[in-house]
Amino acid sequence: MTTFGTLNLMQQRDAVKPREQIFKESVEQVVLADELGFDNVWFAEHHFSNYGLCPSPLMMVAHTAAKTKRIKLGSGVVIAPLYHPSRLLAEIGLADILTEGRLELGVGKGYQGYEFERFGVTLEDSADITTEMFDLIEMGLSEKTFDYNGKHFNLPRSTISCKPLQKPTPPIWYAGGEVAHLRRCARNDYPVFMSGALGGLTRLIGIRKEYEKLVAAEGRNPADAKVACSRMVFVTDSKAEADHFLDCARYQQRLALSFKNRRENVSEDYIIGEVPFEGEPDMDRIRHNLPVGDVDTVVEKMVALLRGLQPHHVALLMQVGDMEHKSVTKSMERFITDVVPAVQKELKKFEQEAA
Repeated sequence: MTTFGTLNLMQQRDAVKPREQIFKESVEQVVLADELGFDNVWFAEHHFSNYGLCPSPLMMVAHTAAKTKRIKLGSGVVIAPLYHPSRLLAEIGLADILTEGRLELGVGKGYQGYEFERFGVTLEDSADITTEMFDLIEMGLSEKTFDYNGKHFNLPRSTISCKPLQKPTPPIWYAGGEVAHLRRCARNDYPVFMSGALGGLTRLIGIRKEYEKLVAAEGRNPADAKVACSRMVFVTDSKAEADHFLDCARYQQRLALSFKNRRENVSEDYIIGEVPFEGEPDMDRIRHNLPVGDVDTVVEKMVALLRGLQPHHVALLMQVGDMEHKSVTKSMERFITDVVPAVQKELKKFEQEAA
């Protein structure tokens, strides 16, 4: 059974909108997600720009733990190379305690050189650093004492006094494409996040098939591969509102690729300019690819996604660009009340016909 969550990027497309309002609205969306019955909520980590205002997913996890009752709270993701393990491990343990065992630990190696150079870390080292951080997370949170001698981290005999409630560690998720990390996920049954971005289902299925090859190489059944997907989704009967969301989705991708390709254009110290990218799909193609529009449209595309990709989890990114808070909360409500039951009905019908 696929679970559903929300992904909080906390983007500031409109520089006039106060940052504190963006955080306040994000927290309100988390509380609503808990009330509506979403399974997870994820907080992204970014630095030094308006692409995403949250510098600390675990701080957001701890804050929203006190405002929610049952929803799982996740880092989506902590950028491992930007941390020292001694602090990260202790903060993971503390976050799991404060959530009463509801922490989901998403880990990634990052991709924005603009952020890395301001931490004194190079992208070239990010994969190796993340590998060592995986070692330390698995060892340091589960063992009474540990020591570590690596290329990037050396810790004498140590104990993390703030051990997590979940044993041996909180659930670990991975976002990234490093083959060595994907093999580790395959061995340890860690869910792997892939991003739908603006692409269609064919692209996502292709990524899954490549991961299944790695799962098989580790001696496991490819059908058991745990694949998670982040997807920009929006439910609305208004064509104008749908069009605006699609524009915001394109804006989000333009900024992400400007960082990835080192074409970031910075103004007002932290505002990243919107620049079209090579091979950018036109608006009709984006509309075709994304589950955006009325209930029937979103149901049709979500059914296709779930049948084709067979994801373990789908994280919905609804707050992108400058989408209005009230529009986002309404879309969240309609996804749970209108889309999910219809999707489940369609999937059940397919199963019965197949039998």
